[in-house]
Amino acid sequence: MQRVIVYVDGFNLYFGLRSKGWKRFYWLDIRKLAQSLLKQGQKLIRTKYFTSRVTKPPDKAARQNTFMEALQTLPDVDIFFGHYLINTIECKRCGNILPRPNEKMTDVNIAVELLTDAFQDIFDTAILISADSDLVGPIRKVKLLTPDKRIIIAFPPDRHSFALEQVADASFTIGRKKFAESLFPDSLQKADGYTLTRPAQWK
Repeated sequence: MQRVIVYVDGFNLYFGLRSKGWKRFYWLDIRKLAQSLLKQGQKLIRTKYFTSRVTKPPDKAARQNTFMEALQTLPDVDIFFGHYLINTIECKRCGNILPRPNEKMTDVNIAVELLTDAFQDIFDTAILISADSDLVGPIRKVKLLTPDKRIIIAFPPDRHSFALEQVADASFTIGRKKFAESLFPDSLQKADGYTLTRPAQWK
């Protein structure tokens, strides 16, 4: 069986879903989604999810925390955190100071894991769910140093990168049906007995 690791750029996926208006798919079982991307003869080894903690506004942070707890109930899933910063910009028209969220380190964390896993021969094929062209460099390096490894790009909805498409062995866009079939149940129980419930805004 061909070993597969799926790397999920959490914010890239989130903003792709948001731009399509697919809020109900935020409550996503990423392991089930990863499994749905495999072909015959492939085996999912791990799913690696990369994101940053949101701190403001409080209701958004609470929803994300519930989702993180849901992900932690899944077997063979690792979560890697970067930094989420709120910078400010001045509106050129009105002069108002506006918040501008800025996520840091996700692309670096993905690059480190991708390169490490390739060099340690943990996967045969890597599936990267992202459209971040900053990952072109790490993919090129994997292809150069471990040419037997395959890198597949799975673009989130409403997201695409020609540069990533060019360096990958193959690419495709994840369709609506895959998300619809990969959701958590509305309620699920943690190991300690606590019940997690899908946020009302995501229904």
